[in-house]
Amino acid sequence: MVKATAIKSRKKITTGLQVGSYVKVTDNSGAKVAQIIGVPGYHGRLRRIPPAGVSDMVVVTVKKGTPEMRHQVVRAIVVRQKKPFRRPDGTWVAFEDNAVIIVNEDGSPKASEVRGPVAREVVERWPRVGNVVSIVV
Repeated sequence: MVKATAIKSRKKITTGLQVGSYVKVTDNSGAKVAQIIGVPGYHGRLRRIPPAGVSDMVVVTVKKGTPEMRHQVVRAIVVRQKKPFRRPDGTWVAFEDNAVIIVNEDGSPKASEVRGPVAREVVERWPRVGNVVSIVV
């Protein structure tokens, strides 16, 4: 029996973040810093901390930002991670910070602009994010 889920399939990418990680919000939604509190679609072992990598959707709570955005629980997509991950062509990619962008439930970005580079894997998995991104690495 096939289980239908709303989470899109992903390639195996080294996970560089986990629940509890603080990440930079790199869009103009009003949030500045967020903390990962969940990874939808991850079904792991008992007491194992759920991991997340580039192009994964995560649930975050906004820690710093505008008063309207603070303390909100929203969904986000990981666009950069410090931990190096390997692409199928053999190249290794690592960024200088961990960053996310705030999105709606369906994966469309809430913001109109994304600052800084975004991994190519994100644009391939989430095409609507590619419309607001300026730099794809």
